[in-house]
Amino acid sequence: MSKEKKNIRLFIFVTAFYWFSMYAYIPTFSPYIESLGASHIMIGLILGSYGFTQMLIRIPLGIYSDRINKKKIFVNIGILLSLISTTGMWFAETPALILVFRSLAGASAATWVSFTVLFSSYFKDDDTAHAIGIINASNKSGQVVGMLLGGIIAQILGQQFPFLLAAAGAVIGFSLSLKVDEKKDIDHQAITFKEILKVARNKSLLTVSFLAILMMMISHSTTFGFIPVAAKNLGATSFHLGLLTTITTIPGILSSYLSGSYFSQRFGEKNTVTFGFSLLALSCLLVPLINHLYLLYFNQMLNGFAQGMIFPVLMGLSIKNVEANKRGTAMGFFQAIYGLGMFTGPIFVGTISDLAGLKMGFWMIGLVGILGAVLTRFYKAKKV
Repeated sequence: MSKEKKNIRLFIFVTAFYWFSMYAYIPTFSPYIESLGASHIMIGLILGSYGFTQMLIRIPLGIYSDRINKKKIFVNIGILLSLISTTGMWFAETPALILVFRSLAGASAATWVSFTVLFSSYFKDDDTAHAIGIINASNKSGQVVGMLLGGIIAQILGQQFPFLLAAAGAVIGFSLSLKVDEKKDIDHQAITFKEILKVARNKSLLTVSFLAILMMMISHSTTFGFIPVAAKNLGATSFHLGLLTTITTIPGILSSYLSGSYFSQRFGEKNTVTFGFSLLALSCLLVPLINHLYLLYFNQMLNGFAQGMIFPVLMGLSIKNVEANKRGTAMGFFQAIYGLGMFTGPIFVGTISDLAGLKMGFWMIGLVGILGAVLTRFYKAKKV
């Protein structure tokens, strides 16, 4: 087996354990915060803090990693921060402390810039979409296993114990990440401030980033936000919540892989994203009409498949037409911008839910999906 193939396989496992640690506690996270006495707005703030710290960190991290031409060190740091975050939430006893350590999870997620760029370096430039599809499938695989086991652990031992499970995943992921090789560009030239501004002003990158904001608003206010609360209202147990998020994510693994290797090639990147947003909007609008837990399962499968169609394509487009020494900057910009969606989405739905009820919150976020489908039609590629 070639060295690059070994790196690819090792990195797939590193990525899976990293996202395992980030999502093992997610199925019961919102209900757990609610059990500590938090309002829907406070729940939204805690969930949104994950995106807020990403907004602050990702652009400077992407620029800095491009300037020093190093990615592996940030992969190591990211997994270590996940370990600190999950351990801290295990000990936290108030919503305020949960807010602090969930914000730290956002700092960890900011290093995903380095994960994606480093993994893409193992592939040829015209294979970027394929590489992103593979690493996103690995990402979701780790999430699925983590959330399923997290739900089972919560059902057996209590809603705090998934934090320890997540910490264990981080320990394994960190150990494996130390063995990752970094492929460096011998002719690498540090990116200048003028080039940074050129990347930030690129219209196609801005369009793709804004579409990612809309998608993240939806996913982090539904699947990773208030869907567990809605499920709890339908009588779901901790095991049911773990199963629900798992069922949501599994279709996303398939569609993440197919979006770059099949859908975008067969139907075009624009059409793939448009159709994905349409499905995502439909799944949100249907939630208030669902009165049985098993129907919610089916609806969330639709939601997960749609997310998997959209995101890898947008991520691939963010660096597809970008020179190698600017990719960390472009990816950092892209991921920082979509952090705004992670931050505003849960707060948006949480505020509406406190004022007009949870059903209205889902209807309003469904309209955001429709907006995404419409705006996708205006995307035009432009080389950076």
